[in-house]
Amino acid sequence: MYEKRWQSCAMTVNGLPQHIRYNADTVEHLFLPLLRRLRELQRHSGGRCIVFLAAPPATGKTTLAQFLAQLSRTEEGLTPVQALGMDGFHYPNRYLAAHTILRDGKKIPLTSIKGAPETFDVPALAAKLGAVRAERVTFPVYDRRIHDVMPDAVTADAPILLVEGNWLLLDEEPWRDLRALADYSIRIDAAPELLRDRLIARKVQGGSTAEDAAAFYESSDAPNILRFAAHAGAADEIWRMTADGDFARG
Repeated sequence: MYEKRWQSCAMTVNGLPQHIRYNADTVEHLFLPLLRRLRELQRHSGGRCIVFLAAPPATGKTTLAQFLAQLSRTEEGLTPVQALGMDGFHYPNRYLAAHTILRDGKKIPLTSIKGAPETFDVPALAAKLGAVRAERVTFPVYDRRIHDVMPDAVTADAPILLVEGNWLLLDEEPWRDLRALADYSIRIDAAPELLRDRLIARKVQGGSTAEDAAAFYESSDAPNILRFAAHAGAADEIWRMTADGDFARG
């Protein structure tokens, strides 16, 4: 029977400390080959490359993007990758609290569906992606310690920018126009039943009670997972998350 060789490391993700682990074989046969393909893509283009990593909530895409960026700088012969999050383009909490959306004939505050596609400033994201190819620009980040956006928090300046998020490849307006701004894209699929406990645990770690976290899952996270599965959009490369949190080709 095949036994996975897990490697662990400590990282800070969205302002929170995380202990992560990856299968050594996955690093060798999936992660590093991807980084080599991106190296060749960037060399061929001669300029800054933009790569999308799209996945449903709780697949560990933010952590994965940061790990890939770290790997690109520690393994010999690779081109440096910088991880950037789409979550920095959430509308700020003050905006979400002041605006509503019509669902099932009822007006509900955007705060109640935070994380849904409608709670992001897509034009601002598109403008940043359009500008960053030719110049250094600042990106906002989402900090889970304060549960809000921090504007102009990081400078995007690496040869390869790996942008991660739920909706980057979403086949809905206005999201579908973003795909043209990427040089390459990866999509991670995951079975919905694998994600529930991970999402609730993440909310609790961020300060929610277990009851509030479960309620938010039912009202917001679960619909987002189903929406991703139905309208995820095409990608150059498809992976899947396995039950143990590992990744494999789709």
